[in-house]
Amino acid sequence: MNTILSNNIVEVRKLVKEQKKEGHKIALVPTMGALHAGHASLIKKAKEIADFVVVSVFVNPIQFGPNEDFDKYPRNMDKDKKLCEELGVNVIFAPSPKEMYGENSSLNNNELTYVCPPYNVVDCLCGKSRVGHFDGVATVVMKLFNIVQPDFACFGQKDAQQLFIIKKMVKDLNLDIEIVPCPIVREEDGLALSSRNAYLSEQERQQAISISKSLFYIKGLFERGISDVSILFDSAISVLDKNLNLEYLEFRNYSNFEKVNNASEGTLVAIAVKDGNTRLIDNVIL
Repeated sequence: MNTILSNNIVEVRKLVKEQKKEGHKIALVPTMGALHAGHASLIKKAKEIADFVVVSVFVNPIQFGPNEDFDKYPRNMDKDKKLCEELGVNVIFAPSPKEMYGENSSLNNNELTYVCPPYNVVDCLCGKSRVGHFDGVATVVMKLFNIVQPDFACFGQKDAQQLFIIKKMVKDLNLDIEIVPCPIVREEDGLALSSRNAYLSEQERQQAISISKSLFYIKGLFERGISDVSILFDSAISVLDKNLNLEYLEFRNYSNFEKVNNASEGTLVAIAVKDGNTRLIDNVIL
């Protein structure tokens, strides 16, 4: 079957229903496009676990703040379609905002029904500086789940807070979907793959390498028996390039997202920085 590109909800629902009638398992890979090797790893995983793979390509306006990069977020549908075809994706769902949210929607929560994750999970890390971001993420993911009705949905570990929130939403709202976490994919020098890496100048790209170096340094210290978060934090800061503007470097219990003072096995170490005008995130699990 050739890859089908559709921007229509009704058509995608029909295609999926036909597959479900045949007893086929459906996997969804939600993306905002500008696909790279990290997305490819999600698609490959989806192909392993399901009979029919849907990749959504949608730059979701309601998860961007007023001063964020919605208008200039990288978009390349031709390149995305080529990658999906090469990987054997069955359907690319690439709707417009009007298709997703309605012709006359103002895209705010005065008119639109939003899914709002718990305050204690969103008022930290990325949610602290990106107010409303995770409401927008949870809302669009819920809509995609309702449209595609997947058995599995694949998400990358790089967006650790997003992954935690989606898993919690599925559990709390009794959705019959298995969330499949997939490992971070990195460049040879350790930089986590991100569509926003395309914004970086040559100098900024070099500076960004220190983000993963600081995380791996923490992991190495932890493996040598150091668990005091203040020591691990200070050690990581010494590795981080001084030209980067640190937004946060935090240690969280990944089962409940609470801050910890002493790291243990399974602790999430998450970082966000501004590299020039580009915001980058990364994490490791100890």
